[in-house]
Amino acid sequence: MTDSHPTGVVDRVEYDVERGKIREFTRATFITDPVHTDPTAARDAGFGDVPATLTHTVVAGHQRDQRAFVDALGLALERVVVGSVTWTYLRPLTAGDHVVGTRRVVDDVQREGKRGGTMRLVTLETEYVDANGEPVVRLEEVLIERGEQR
Repeated sequence: MTDSHPTGVVDRVEYDVERGKIREFTRATFITDPVHTDPTAARDAGFGDVPATLTHTVVAGHQRDQRAFVDALGLALERVVVGSVTWTYLRPLTAGDHVVGTRRVVDDVQREGKRGGTMRLVTLETEYVDANGEPVVRLEEVLIERGEQR
């Protein structure tokens, strides 16, 4: 059964893809490929500058008002877990890119849980476009709100 929340834009975020942040993500995710930290290695590999790591768009979470987003969807934060996240790259993000992400609700359903009760699954899609308005990354996330405990 589809929830009554209308499908539509939840929020927008924009940020610059910076070498320093790429370096931080490279360290945090134990990536050792020098293309992510050395501009010469990146150019030799065919990139215009150092490419971001594949999960780099999580940086957007630091630019968003997450509480307002959760409240707008009517979710109880203490009962929400991330069910899945999928990134689809249309081209690599590289240092110097400026991206704008628009997050939309694409599905919002209630389901019966295995132990009785219900859970809510909210599927969100964020499309990131570059400074020219060209899509570069699509992110799909499924949030699961567990039913209230009895």
